[in-house]
Amino acid sequence: MDEQDTYLTITKQIEGFYKEKGSKFLGYAIPVENVEEVKEKIDALWKEHHNARHVCFAHIIGVKQPQIRANDDGEPSNSAGTPILNQIRSFEVTNTLVAVVRYYGGTKLGVSGLINAYKTAAREALENNTVEKRYIEHYYSITESYENISLLNRILEQQNVRIVNQDFGSSVSMTFAVRTTNSEQLLAQLTAKQLSEPTFIKTVQ
Repeated sequence: MDEQDTYLTITKQIEGFYKEKGSKFLGYAIPVENVEEVKEKIDALWKEHHNARHVCFAHIIGVKQPQIRANDDGEPSNSAGTPILNQIRSFEVTNTLVAVVRYYGGTKLGVSGLINAYKTAAREALENNTVEKRYIEHYYSITESYENISLLNRILEQQNVRIVNQDFGSSVSMTFAVRTTNSEQLLAQLTAKQLSEPTFIKTVQ
C-alpha cells in the first residue's frame, strides 16, 4: 500500500489532568481542521474556565505543508507551548490541537516544573484519545447518464472511491472522494471509457 497519502489524527476531544504544588493542569486534545477552528476552541475553553490563569496550546494542521504553532500564553518562554507541541509530534498526529488550562495553586513551579506539568497534561490527553489513519482525498463532482451509470459505478468501486452524495434527476449527479494516489489512474479510466469528465472540487486532509 502506498502510504504517501495517509496521515494519523485523533478522533474526538479528550481530557488529561496533572496536579503539582496546588496548580491544576487540565489537558485537552481536540481534532481540528483549520486555524479558525483553533481560535473557536481556545475561546470556548476560556469561556468555560474564566477563572484560569493560563490557557496554553499548540497545534499541527495539515500534512504536506503543516501549520504549526505553540503559544505560552504568558508563561515563561518555551515552558508551555513547546512542551505541548513536542507531545503532539511524539504521537505523530496532525489536525490536532492540544490545550492545557492552568489553575494557579499559589506556588511557583519554576521553568523545569512548568515544562514537566504542561508536557504531562498534554501527554495524558493524547494517550486517552484514539488515533486513526486517514487518507488525503481529492473531491470531484460528475454528472453521468443513466445509460452509463453502471459502468461508472463499477470503475469507482474498483478504485475504492467514496461516494459523498448522489442526486437522481434527468441524469445522475454525484460527488465522490478518491485517495490522491489513485486519482490520476481513475481519471484515465473514465477518459478511456468515454465517460463524463469529473470537475475537481477540493483536496481534504
